Amino acid sequence: MRILFCFLVVWAMLPAEMVSQNKLTSQEKKNGWVLLFDGVSTNGWTTTKGKTVPAGWEVNNGSITAIKNGKGGDIISENEYSDFDLFLDYKLEPGTNSGVKYFFTKYDNGGNLGMEFQIIDDKLGEDTNKENHLTGALYDVLPPIESKKKINDSGQWNTLRIVAKGKEIEHWLNGKKILEFTRGSNSYTNAIAQSKFNETMPLFGMVDKGHILLQEHGGVISFQNIKIKLLK
Repeated sequence: MRILFCFLVVWAMLPAEMVSQNKLTSQEKKNGWVLLFDGVSTNGWTTTKGKTVPAGWEVNNGSITAIKNGKGGDIISENEYSDFDLFLDYKLEPGTNSGVKYFFTKYDNGGNLGMEFQIIDDKLGEDTNKENHLTGALYDVLPPIESKKKINDSGQWNTLRIVAKGKEIEHWLNGKKILEFTRGSNSYTNAIAQSKFNETMPLFGMVDKGHILLQEHGGVISFQNIKIKLLK
């Protein structure tokens, strides 16, 4: 009994990523969750041009990492998604700017675009002069609710969540909902009109489906525990 107790104490003290890194519980599997990253390879991911993930991305210790100035470019999920619940953990180095895009696809006018859950070092990042450029924002469109944000320091893991159901979208960070909006609403279309995406066709973000994208922006960022559940 004493040995079992000591084991449980040690297990409880381990970081979350060491206990359940890139694994699904039996209950999660029953509930429809699927891993998008296996922790040991880049299987299921390609470049935005459909090529093999380049050396600018490394898989090591159960994480996939964009190397500093590695020029690996953005990578995308092989599959496209519409209604979904997406979780992942990320960790960045000081000053890093990155993001997770969803509904990434080619627009008739505007090229390849996706709605971006902005990830950035809010304190040391170079692109933090606008509220809608801060962590948790729909990049360049809608700002997060700063009062609800709790971000762990650079070098520590944070958990990001994106829920897309019909036209309803939610951004979550470390268990707190920090932004919600309705695609196509008046407030949404007005925000798009003031953004850099104001000339896209169709209207930015109004596509039915797209890829999940991990952004490489020159700095070091790692991702793990990437899982998704399709919503009906």
